[in-house]
Amino acid sequence: MSWQSALERTVTGLGYDLVDVERSVGGLLRVTIDRLPGQSYGCGPGESVLVEDCEMVTRQLQLVLEVEPLEYERLEVSSPGLDRPLKKLSDWQRFVGVEIEITLREKFQDRRKWRGVLAAGESDSQWRLLLPPERVGAPPKKGARISARALALAAAQPQQAMDFGLDEVREARLVPVVDFKGRQGQAVGLGDAPSAGPAGPVAGQEHAAHAQVGQVDGGQD
Repeated sequence: MSWQSALERTVTGLGYDLVDVERSVGGLLRVTIDRLPGQSYGCGPGESVLVEDCEMVTRQLQLVLEVEPLEYERLEVSSPGLDRPLKKLSDWQRFVGVEIEITLREKFQDRRKWRGVLAAGESDSQWRLLLPPERVGAPPKKGARISARALALAAAQPQQAMDFGLDEVREARLVPVVDFKGRQGQAVGLGDAPSAGPAGPVAGQEHAAHAQVGQVDGGQD
């Protein structure tokens, strides 16, 4: 089993979605995780990743990496942030009905970047983007899911939609939405306490936990 498979098995075994793994110059190993809808987490309720989630996953990954043939200097576990990337097929399936932005490999109608509400296509490799501003009725709040009726009405008007294949997409991300009623956090080192303002924290902000290789953070000297 490869180290990539070991990381994925560890993250998914803890009940999280492994969004991405990156190895950067300088020995940084960056692991991006997300919570899954309907899953219960001991770190707190909601679908937004908390600092405590990152800390727990970091500790587990450090144990795994002690026996895996991978050289790295620093491990960082973080949330995907407001503009979460869509990498896997399960990402596309999960975010149907949500506003996204895609960058095509080749220009279509003289542009590469397109924004709209994601809708399922004819197969797992074919998808549809419902484009503004010609949607039927009032446009939804950015990032909000729209009703099945609105999706059907928009999809019934070909001039309002763009069909594309996943092999045509260079990059895809959620359109950022700031929810001031959610939780707030900041990138912290293991052992640091997250902070929140008097009005409560802001959801969707990126959280991260950092650790040096060979060091189990969060303990007391």
